Formats: sequence, C-alpha cells, structure tokens
Amino acid sequence: MKLETGPSQPGDGKEKLRLWLRFLKTSRMIEAQIRTNLKREFNTTLPRFDVMVALSRHMDGLKMSQISDVLRVSNGNVTGIVDRLTSEGLVERTAVEGDRRALRVCLTERGLQEFERQAAAHKCWIDELLQDVSTDEAEHLEEHLLGFIQGMEARQAR
Repeated sequence: MKLETGPSQPGDGKEKLRLWLRFLKTSRMIEAQIRTNLKREFNTTLPRFDVMVALSRHMDGLKMSQISDVLRVSNGNVTGIVDRLTSEGLVERTAVEGDRRALRVCLTERGLQEFERQAAAHKCWIDELLQDVSTDEAEHLEEHLLGFIQGMEARQAR
C-alpha cells in the first residue's frame, strides 16, 4: 500500500486521523493534569484512585480478578495497589467463602471517606479542565462518543 502525502482530500481518512490525534492529545493532557493534582493534593496516584472508584461502585466488594477486569489491567498491577491501600487502612481484604484462593476487597469506612474527598476534587478538576465545553456540547459529544463506542464494541464482538 502506497502512503500518499500532501493536502488531504475529502473522504481520504485524514480527517479521522486528525480527529483521533486530537482525542489522544486531549485525553493525555487531561490525564496528566489529573495525575498532577492527585499527587499534589492527596499524595496518591491515578491507578490508586481508579481502584477506589471501582470499589466505590461495588460496596459489597470485588474479587481481585474482578477489579482487574473492571480496570482492564493485569492482576499483578492490582495486587500492588491493593497492598498499599490495605496498609493505609483504606481497603480491606477478606476471604471468599468457598474459594480459598480468592480474596474480596472493599473500601473501609476510612477509605470511603477518603475516596469521597478525592472524588469531589476530581469532579471540580474535570469541570475546570472542560470549562470551555457547554453542557449542551458535553451532552452532544457524549451521545456521539457512546454511539461510536457501541459500534466498535459490536464490530469487535463479531
């Protein structure tokens, strides 16, 4: 396949490539700022925050493998994060009845309180970072992105 250079022509795919690059740049800029804010204000990391988000949505806890599935990362990555959160008293592990190898992880009361503090700040940071996007624009973009995601998931399922 020969790659052509030069001015883009309608329908040649360059618009979609530029769109992808802008999505990527925007996402990386937002993520970098969130990482910086989490470190500065809470002395924590984005992966630790992500684990707490997952656990906050499942107050009865999740097995370690379920956390990995929710976050789409390896069990090894989750284990180290959960170890640190446990040592700080933010989460606790309990044995899963009937499965000696499985552990269920849930937020402690202290962990829930800390998560709520971090989540409130996170919401403010996102509001600030996306201040130039109106509510209507946000809803419109969300609708389009959801349709895009559903289309991709359907094609991947085939």
